[in-house]
Amino acid sequence: MSYFAVHYRYVQDADALDLVRPRHREYLASLVGDTLVASGPYPEAAVPSALLIFNAESRDRIVGQLNADPFWREGLIAERVIEPWNPVIGSLA
Repeated sequence: MSYFAVHYRYVQDADALDLVRPRHREYLASLVGDTLVASGPYPEAAVPSALLIFNAESRDRIVGQLNADPFWREGLIAERVIEPWNPVIGSLA
């Protein structure tokens, strides 16, 4: 299993984000215990964005799960970056 850091940058449409956010969070919560380790927004970012940490056997698995995210399906993610991540210190190391 490998860790992956996913960075979301959202579109600048607060109303649309607010409308879909409950479904987005419900979907992500369904991934906890499977591949999702943690997720949350950057509260002071100039552009609405978030970090998600996954633990999975492949990047393809993460991409498949992220493609089903309601924010992605509704076109509310302006940019999505998926990077392998190697924690060397802390509880995930």
